[in-house]
Amino acid sequence: MSEIVFRRVVVHGRVQGVGFRGWTKRIARRHGIEGWVRNRTDGSVEALFAGSPGAVAGMIEACRNGPPGAAVTSIEEQDAAPSDLAPRRADEGFSVLGTI
Repeated sequence: MSEIVFRRVVVHGRVQGVGFRGWTKRIARRHGIEGWVRNRTDGSVEALFAGSPGAVAGMIEACRNGPPGAAVTSIEEQDAAPSDLAPRRADEGFSVLGTI
């Protein structure tokens, strides 16, 4: 069985109001990544990515640019656990969640 990695990221910059969450969901699903994405009240976007090491690394790299209109200034990364997938909707592989 293939290795699955779990990474939590917080993306800073102009990342709200530019379609970042929907873009993240589309790109993640395209690459077979499970997880979730949500806005944070501090203006950042937080996401949890679960998938093959290469797919997750590629997803994080894609987030460094984001969708048109985004201006990413930094990304915080940390390891996550399978239990961190819990906030996503049960019927979805990748969910857009409400703001925290």
